[in-house]
Amino acid sequence: MAASELYAKYARVWLPDAGEVWRSAELIKDYTPGDLKLALQLEDGTEVEHKINPKTNDLPPLRNPNILVGENDLTALSYLHEPAVLHNLKVRFIDSKTIYTYCGIVLVAINPYESLPIYEEDIINAYCGQNMGDMDPHIFAVAEEAYKQMARDERNQSIIVSGESGAGKTVSAKYAMRYFATVSCSSGEANIEERVLASNPIMEALGNAKTTRNDNSSRFGKYIEIGFDKKHRIIGANMRTYLLEKSRVVFQAQEERNYHIFYQLCASAHLLEFKAFQLGCADDFHFTNQGQSPVIDGVDDAKGMSKTRRAFSRLGISESDQMSIYQILAAILHLSNVEVKDQSADKSSILLDNVHLMVFCELMGVPSEEMAHWLCHRKLKTTTETYVKSVSKMNAVNSRDALAKHIYARIFSWIVGSINNALRSAAKQHSFIGVLDIYGFETFDINSFEQFCINYANEKLQQQFNLHVFKLEQEEYMKEEIPWTLIDFDDNQPCIDLIEAKLGVLDLLDEECRMPKGSDDSWAQKLYNTLLKQNAHFDKPRLSNRAFIILHFADKVEYQCEGFLEKNKDTVNEEHINVLKKSQVDWLRKLFEDDEKATSSTKKRSGVSGRAGPTPRDNKKTVGLQFRQSLQLLMDTLNATTPHYVRCIKPNDDKSPFIMDPVRAVQQLRACGILETIRISAAGFPSRWTYQEFFSRYRVLMKQKDVLSDRKQTCRNLLEKLIKDQEKYQFGKNKIFFRAGQVAYLEKLRFDKLRNACVRIQKTIRCWLARKKYLRMKQSALTIQRHVRGHQARCYVKFLRRTRAAVVIQRNVRMWATRRSYQQQRSAAITIQCILRAYMARKQYFKLMYEQKAVIIQKWVKGCLVRRRYRRTLAAIVLLQSCVRRLWAKKELKKLKVEARSVERIKKLNSGMENKIMQLQHKINEQQKENRELSERLTLSFLQHQLEDTSRENTQLTEQTKVYKEHTQQMVEDLNRKNTLLNSEKDELNQILLEQTNQLTEIKTNVENADQLEKDLTEERSRYQSLLSEHLDLEERHRDLTEELNLSISSSKCSHTRTDSNYSSNSSGFGQSLGSTEGEDSPITPEETPAAVDLPVLLKFQRRVKELEQEKHSLWQQLDKGEEAQQEKAKEVEVQRTVGRAELDLETLKRQELESDNKKLKQDLNELRNSLTNENSDLAPPAAGSMSYNILLEQLTSSNEELDIRKEEVLLLRSHMVRQEALKYKDSALGERVNLDLNDVPSFQDVDRSTDIHTLNEDGELWLAYEGLKETNRIVECQMQLQHRVHNEENRKLQEEVSRLKVEKEQQQRLLVQSLLLPEGARIDASLKHEITRLTDENLELMKKQEQQNQTMRQLKRDLKCYIQKVEDVEASSQQKSKTAVVTAPVRAVNITRKEKEYRGMLEYRGGDESRLLKNLVSDLKPRGVAVNFIPGLPAYIIFMCVRYADNVNDDQRVSTLLNSTISSIKGVLKRKGHDFERVSFWLANTCRLMHCLKQYSGDEVFITHNTPKQNEQCLANFELSEYQQVFGDLAIQIYRQLIKCTENNLQPLIVASMLEHETIQGILGSKPTGLRKRSSSSSEAAVTVEVLLQRLGLFYTTMCQHGMDLELIKQLVKQQFYIICAVTLNNLLLRKEMCSWSKGLQIRYNVWQLEEWLAEREMADCGAKETLEPLVQAAQLLQIKKKTEEDAQAICVMCTALTTAQIVKLLTLYTPVIEFEERVSSTFLTTLNNLLKDRDESSTLMMDTKKIFSVSLPFTPSSVALETIQIPASLNLGFLARI
Repeated sequence: MAASELYAKYARVWLPDAGEVWRSAELIKDYTPGDLKLALQLEDGTEVEHKINPKTNDLPPLRNPNILVGENDLTALSYLHEPAVLHNLKVRFIDSKTIYTYCGIVLVAINPYESLPIYEEDIINAYCGQNMGDMDPHIFAVAEEAYKQMARDERNQSIIVSGESGAGKTVSAKYAMRYFATVSCSSGEANIEERVLASNPIMEALGNAKTTRNDNSSRFGKYIEIGFDKKHRIIGANMRTYLLEKSRVVFQAQEERNYHIFYQLCASAHLLEFKAFQLGCADDFHFTNQGQSPVIDGVDDAKGMSKTRRAFSRLGISESDQMSIYQILAAILHLSNVEVKDQSADKSSILLDNVHLMVFCELMGVPSEEMAHWLCHRKLKTTTETYVKSVSKMNAVNSRDALAKHIYARIFSWIVGSINNALRSAAKQHSFIGVLDIYGFETFDINSFEQFCINYANEKLQQQFNLHVFKLEQEEYMKEEIPWTLIDFDDNQPCIDLIEAKLGVLDLLDEECRMPKGSDDSWAQKLYNTLLKQNAHFDKPRLSNRAFIILHFADKVEYQCEGFLEKNKDTVNEEHINVLKKSQVDWLRKLFEDDEKATSSTKKRSGVSGRAGPTPRDNKKTVGLQFRQSLQLLMDTLNATTPHYVRCIKPNDDKSPFIMDPVRAVQQLRACGILETIRISAAGFPSRWTYQEFFSRYRVLMKQKDVLSDRKQTCRNLLEKLIKDQEKYQFGKNKIFFRAGQVAYLEKLRFDKLRNACVRIQKTIRCWLARKKYLRMKQSALTIQRHVRGHQARCYVKFLRRTRAAVVIQRNVRMWATRRSYQQQRSAAITIQCILRAYMARKQYFKLMYEQKAVIIQKWVKGCLVRRRYRRTLAAIVLLQSCVRRLWAKKELKKLKVEARSVERIKKLNSGMENKIMQLQHKINEQQKENRELSERLTLSFLQHQLEDTSRENTQLTEQTKVYKEHTQQMVEDLNRKNTLLNSEKDELNQILLEQTNQLTEIKTNVENADQLEKDLTEERSRYQSLLSEHLDLEERHRDLTEELNLSISSSKCSHTRTDSNYSSNSSGFGQSLGSTEGEDSPITPEETPAAVDLPVLLKFQRRVKELEQEKHSLWQQLDKGEEAQQEKAKEVEVQRTVGRAELDLETLKRQELESDNKKLKQDLNELRNSLTNENSDLAPPAAGSMSYNILLEQLTSSNEELDIRKEEVLLLRSHMVRQEALKYKDSALGERVNLDLNDVPSFQDVDRSTDIHTLNEDGELWLAYEGLKETNRIVECQMQLQHRVHNEENRKLQEEVSRLKVEKEQQQRLLVQSLLLPEGARIDASLKHEITRLTDENLELMKKQEQQNQTMRQLKRDLKCYIQKVEDVEASSQQKSKTAVVTAPVRAVNITRKEKEYRGMLEYRGGDESRLLKNLVSDLKPRGVAVNFIPGLPAYIIFMCVRYADNVNDDQRVSTLLNSTISSIKGVLKRKGHDFERVSFWLANTCRLMHCLKQYSGDEVFITHNTPKQNEQCLANFELSEYQQVFGDLAIQIYRQLIKCTENNLQPLIVASMLEHETIQGILGSKPTGLRKRSSSSSEAAVTVEVLLQRLGLFYTTMCQHGMDLELIKQLVKQQFYIICAVTLNNLLLRKEMCSWSKGLQIRYNVWQLEEWLAEREMADCGAKETLEPLVQAAQLLQIKKKTEEDAQAICVMCTALTTAQIVKLLTLYTPVIEFEERVSSTFLTTLNNLLKDRDESSTLMMDTKKIFSVSLPFTPSSVALETIQIPASLNLGFLARI
């Protein structure tokens, strides 16, 4: 193909550029051979000219078509060169945010400097089992390829991860190991992956440091071998390290740091266990302050130290060993501060009182004097003598630094060995996969010995890489049987020979190290003299005699000779080692003893050659020799494995996410061999298409007559016609091979053909559109003219009508205006007159009313004043009369009293009348007795009446109080209600507008809440079923492991047998407690509690803790409120007491006054009696009937009446005092529980009165007062005691509650303090352990109670059986007696006709036949014959009929044995044939049928509603099997999940091929072939179409229907199947860039439509399967919708509701145009879409969960089959069963 054809106008090329390396330009003029310039236009519009060298005639490289830009594989590009590679990587990394790209057999990984969601477990599952070329590039694809080849070819594999510092090598290696651990199921037992990852913090702490290019640069290389067993499961690992940069321990460049472990120690110096190390800030030590950058932004060294310590503990390194390591590392820091003083030119010294020297020797356990001496001296040995020589200060400092490096290197080696011991497995390793994490090619401003070794290792790896690439190319050509020539590639063997051959760089270096006075300068001269002219890869700098240049495969590197000899020798003073071997630190002494053993073993293996008696120095290997040997061992290992390459690229030095520096990227591409791979591929046939792909792509270049039935011949004919040079392509067996650039040429031809076709189509369509537009315009013009003319005529007529109408309107309007004005004036006048007249009338009326009212008021006021004056005068007169009369009465009374007291006068007046007085006294006594009896009767009736009145008053007061309270409460409620109404009205007024706007929101919220509740229920059911599935899987695994263990153990251990865990009728085999103890007193330790806790359990515990805290808070609030209420009540009681005391004091004063008056009257009466009864008196009593006698009698009568009145007043006062005392506590806190009914007070007449009281007081008033006082005291005392008891009880309860809350609070505080001291993971574990312990105790108590109840039930059942048996025995014996009693008489012979048997729906079997029954019915049964020939669910019916028989004979052992054996047999069938869909479906249907039978015939009212009367008679009579219903329900769920797995395994190979890869619509889809290399060999299979998928789904559906599976269960299974189809298809679409195109979206929508039609044909559109396809439908629509403007972005947001934001962005990012007329999605559009979607509340996961199983519900489905009609087929071999 001529250059003029390629370099035509509009062709695009690449031009070199200093800043961007390469820039794109477009030809604005055709190139003709011989031109010296190219006219170009840059992308910014600038026109430039590119000069062409006439000698070489090198034209600028051509740019690939846009259709090929962004390819997954760089070798699929048509033009393979550096700018094409760089541009393709840039487009994928910056525009598509894709960090992985294939380059042949190499995976290029660019560090994004950002966390990406592409490493989750669902991504691992998506890549698992896939071919490498089927999915987008990923580290998981490389790991899967290595794992697959190891399993398939039985060959060890290696993954070589390389790149410069900061490129992400360690992360890539870690993800590869994580993939192996996930797919090999290692997490169950060994958990090697976690231990390998646990070694990362340790290796990073001791082997990583901050450099100018990376904050966490690995300063060593490592090779991890992950071992696998025969089942390809991880069993162990081993780590090898290479070339630790020991010089960094003692020296760091500017802006760099030492190894992280030193800064972690300094940051943790404040810890108690590190106090003895006497550390401080990192700036205080010489080894850590040279770089002047002790802190890394965003890195916490203290947290890093805690991670390192946890990692040590996880790997099994003891705490003592850890502290020893930290102690030695701290000693190294102190050693750096040991100051060496210069005494002379060749003499130095160290002061013994140097603080750091003393601390160093103390930590190392060595004497300071000896260490200080040997740091400044060295021992020289000759053949006869030994000399001790002092050294200079520089040599002493170098000796100190060498000691520090040696100690650190020994610690590093010991830790690596300990890690290997922790990762080593006792099992035999069958194969391994090695992961090599090694430094990439390095070049700095100053390159030393370390860079030389690193680049030497990269030279060896690059040579192995080139040979492997060449080998694969050769195998591909031989496989396709095409002629090929040897591909010429740059072999770097000369450079390797320069380094490692005899008299090479390393050989000369070792030779110079053996020289007594060897130096870097002399070694450099040797290099110049030996290699300068003999080797083209060696050169000498112009301006330096202490450096040399080596031409590596990547670049020229200049090395400085200074330090090469010292680093290669790696010498340390032997006396230092001897001093350390005498250390008092056991760990340090052991460390160097192990070193000595390793050295001695090396000596023995190497042997002795040359001169006799070699010194240890002669036998010691140099660092270069050791590295060369270890590198050779590594290369041997890699050559013995199949290598896989991962090249990590660092996009920029600023660590900015998704920003690429082209200069840095090109440097690394050259250094890591990517461009060399491209060059080797370009030298052969890089583009390789299958014949079918070529035909589909370039069918447009053929004519119909050129299309033959033979696709190969058709392609041959087309290529021979299009490409004349047959050297540009080759025909293989299955593929067509093209040289570089040929695909671009074919794409150009295809584009031109399509462009011409488009132009022709556009021309025809535009002509048709123009003519159609003209005709439409002509017709439109005529129509417009017609309508315009008609419109004008109508307008004229309308004008005339309007003119006439205007005249009429004006006339009427003027008339109306005049009339309206007149009416307004008339109305106004009438209104004014009316108002004025009304005003005058009102004024006159008010005047008359005023005068009339004034007269009336005067009349009433005057009358009132007169009446008031009269009443006041009358009252004053009455008062005056009363006062006068009272004054007269007092005077008369006093006069009578004086006269009554003058006894002498009475005696004088009444002398001689003693007899009459005696008679009168006798009469008086009789009258007194009568009066006393009457008074007692009156008193009793009065008291009763008073008590009735009091009780009536009390009742009335109570009712009034109640009514008042109710009224008050009603008033308060009314007020509150009014207040509430007012507030509500106010709120309603404020919320009217809000309600109108929130109505739709509330409706949506209700719907969402209902959906959320349904979703929560579904999630809970799904979580239960998943836990059940995990439990059953663990049981199955435990059973398998136990069986294996039983097979492997010897017969001597046969006593350790495992008891079968049959299904218990109580626990159903699944209700196990959370934890158990071996003994009653054994405490539950934290180690015994399982660490892994389910997330829902954790959430429930957290919720329970929050509820307890809220309850506690509410209790405290109630307690505070109670105390406040009690204080308020106490105040109220105190106020009431104060008021009551005032009233009682007043009543007491009145009572005392009355009692004093009564006493005076008594004294007067006694004196009168004494005077009358005194016989010795000089004066005789008056005679009866005399005037004095009558007066005296009247006085006595009046005195008695006054006494009676006073008594009544005292009694009234006392009763009133008691009532007041009781009523005082009625409304108080004390009166709430006290009965205030005064009727309960005992009557005074019912109490026995003693004679003393009668003698003391005849009238009984003292007794009454005393009894009233006692009763009052008794009531008060009862009230006080009752209140005291109530108060004590409440106080005790409150104290108990407070103490309990205090204990709980202290426990919570203690747990909180303990949990805060723990790390985050252990904190959750601790809280869960505490909660689990509490719940476990409760569960144990409940289980004990349940066991007791179960035992009681079993005992009652046994007793019932015994009683039934006894009754049956009694009945049988009675029947036997009656039979024997009857005498049989001969009867005549009669004919007996056999009646047809009436079966009862039971099958009789003997005990022990369960195994035979289940073997024939379950284990050996073939589902296909039963499903076709017999009724569905026949095995379930047979088993249930046997259960009915066991129930009929009341044998619980038979029922339990039969059902448990059935469960075990079904599980055994599933275990053996779990992959057979037909068998699993059959037993799912039968298990559900058996469960439904147990429910249908259980007798529960819920399940018997649909039964026939006969079925109700056949219900179980003796046993209640509801727990077995649950057991069979769980078993059905297990079988359902197994059926889902079978379905998934059957559909998985068909989904992607049918839904994505197969082109259903031929001729429309223009998907281009990707050109990826399918490195996994796969047999060619027939095309899988959607019809094949639908046939498989139809087969599943038919099988389930034949087995009699419930329709609801079939719908759930179909829904799950469609979800699997959607999830797998969408996940593959998200991981396959070539599938994200417009045509593929059309294909997917067509395939989904076929699935929906399949549902509609089977009337299952309502099963929810269609909704599960919604994400896939929206993804297809997203690929087809317009994606340019902001309106398009909003439409996408509205449309794609079932897709997450990550999925939408990923699909648009991966969108790839298949034809040239499509456009990619711009970054601006993606930014706009992200801004619109950022408010979505959804999961951030990218992939759909293909392992998700919807929760299954098993609705009850009764059976209409009558059990008595079921017959057992003979083919089942169940002849031992008998129908009853």
